[in-house]
Amino acid sequence: MSKRNDSLPAAPTVQVIERMFNLLEVLASKEDPVSLKEISEKTGLHPSTAHRILNDLTIGRFVDRPEAGSYRLGMRLLELGNLVKARLNVRDAAMGPMRDLHKQIQQPVNLSVRQGDEIVYVERAYSERSGMQVVRAIGGRAPLHLTSTGKLFLAADEPQRVRAYATRTGLAGNTRNSLTQLNTLEHELHQCRLAGIARDNEELEMGVRCMAAGIYDDQSRLVAGLSISAPADRIDESWLPKLRETAAEISIALGCPEPQARHQAMP
Repeated sequence: MSKRNDSLPAAPTVQVIERMFNLLEVLASKEDPVSLKEISEKTGLHPSTAHRILNDLTIGRFVDRPEAGSYRLGMRLLELGNLVKARLNVRDAAMGPMRDLHKQIQQPVNLSVRQGDEIVYVERAYSERSGMQVVRAIGGRAPLHLTSTGKLFLAADEPQRVRAYATRTGLAGNTRNSLTQLNTLEHELHQCRLAGIARDNEELEMGVRCMAAGIYDDQSRLVAGLSISAPADRIDESWLPKLRETAAEISIALGCPEPQARHQAMP
């Protein structure tokens, strides 16, 4: 085996990423658009190299070009930053109410957010006494159409986006209860819109049922779902008002207009 030569230059991909970071740092240090000449001087990159990378960043909307030869940070960075901020804010706002709800029902309470075609579990309140055989770890993922929270997000989408999701994913199932046909899923989503809540009837895992209510931000946008999961034979409809109220409490903490949040909490 040949010995690695540490004097060799870094791999091109790593080098490009390092240069990209340097370019973004320069743009972040200025409030006004920065000329290509100044960017080149501050990064030590040849103007043609800086221009090539900046052009790719512009295509991705990470950088804007307000006029020829000048650049500034793009809106895509703001969008991504707001997404991270929202997730952090949701978790902070949800922790106390989630624990209180868990104390009342003694079943796992989950906080999930959407990421592409999946939901991601970002927090969980549970105890060993809950009797759950399957534990969805924080950071775990699941397809939208197989989960109660995922159905909330699909129900908030336009019909064409739901159809596009079905085409991309093929609506693969996990159990015999999984909704794997578009017309069946669309009917389920219609029921979700009418009720303001969503359910998972052993569609992700046999023996486990869930109910979920939405969490909304200050723009009344659905940003997360709060769900209760329990053994299928132990799910209790009396938990539903408590779930709605807890989701509304978190929504209000995020700045959602109180009348709308309280309306969402109504049966």
